[in-house]
Amino acid sequence: MPTERITFAGHDGSQLAARLDLPDGPVLATALFAHCFTCSKDIPAARRISARLAAMGFAVLRFDFTGLGHSEGEFANTTFTSNVQDLIAAAQYLAGRNMAPTLLIGHSLGGAAVLRARAGIPSVKAVVTIGAPSDPSHVAHHFETALPQIHKDGSADVLLGGRPIRIGKEFVNDISESALTPAIAELKAALLILHAPRDETVGIDNASTIFLAAKHPKSFVTLDDADHLITRARDAEYAADVIAAWVSRYVSLAPPAPPPGAPEGVVRVTEVDPSGFLQDIQSGPSHHAVADEPVSYGGTDRGMSPYGFVSSGLGACTSMTIRMYARRKQWPLTGISVDICHNKVHAQDAGLAGDGKVDQFRRKIRLDGPLDQSQRAKLLEIADKCPVHRTLESSAHITTELLPPAPIQTPA
Repeated sequence: MPTERITFAGHDGSQLAARLDLPDGPVLATALFAHCFTCSKDIPAARRISARLAAMGFAVLRFDFTGLGHSEGEFANTTFTSNVQDLIAAAQYLAGRNMAPTLLIGHSLGGAAVLRARAGIPSVKAVVTIGAPSDPSHVAHHFETALPQIHKDGSADVLLGGRPIRIGKEFVNDISESALTPAIAELKAALLILHAPRDETVGIDNASTIFLAAKHPKSFVTLDDADHLITRARDAEYAADVIAAWVSRYVSLAPPAPPPGAPEGVVRVTEVDPSGFLQDIQSGPSHHAVADEPVSYGGTDRGMSPYGFVSSGLGACTSMTIRMYARRKQWPLTGISVDICHNKVHAQDAGLAGDGKVDQFRRKIRLDGPLDQSQRAKLLEIADKCPVHRTLESSAHITTELLPPAPIQTPA
């Protein structure tokens, strides 16, 4: 996905580092992503979810809060409230580019922040939380042994995620006074809560509290055995797919005009797993699938094989063509099923000239309903006229062009 490295002014004027992930085609909607406590915009979960949303036409802005990652400012001087103000500043930056966000996504404390920030971002129609606490003060358990020093000296260095972070007294006081329940009750946006029952950092009871406080429309989806940071690729991909499917009910995604020469749009296939064969397939803004190979061929068997997709195209086109003809004739066809088997056979075995091997697709069609024999025979004849059948039997022409590699991303 194309990515812009940008900066914008945060709540106190500090320049905040951000990445704006863009779709390859037109921008259909915009999302704003808030990362977890003391994390950064570049954590794997944020990258993977942004990539999935970009594939369906979203522009996604993810940024480092003041004093974190590559952003300016001192984290010790920030509070939960200032994080919320940074989110509102990010939304205002996007609005200035005619890309006002309609979707907010927050991970962990970022989830609590988007729940609070929604009131200050009127363009938002949907909010997603991932492993979010129902009370911002929940994060204090990360540094509870340092609380006496923080209250005494005004701040203290604590070790979080393997690195020292200075926590200020204002931050501690702010999270203790920041009740979320009123903001959740007045969210005025659709809400999706994603949470893992075994989350040991933010317990599942937090999701229950948020869900009960929210008004409809609201949804809850479990992330099963995912960890709090969603570090496993398959967990992040699942969360991204759930978000992508859910958000289309609340955010309008007008399909882009098809490019010249491709009246049904462009199918983009992107490698997911360089060590295997898993591929992400996006057809236009709305349709998504994955392709893979069986385990016996070095894949992970998480999707149909490429020839499985070819067979599916032939079967689907056959059924559609038969249905269109029967509908036009008003024949009593009540159901259709098409079985396709593909293999490589010798040309002579297929009744063709030559000694080489050819692809053979064996098609078995079942037609349900009180059809007479002449109607069944005619529909079987019509099956051979389906466009995909004709394409496979004729010699297709494929042109290939090499595109330049994607630009190498460097830290902002």
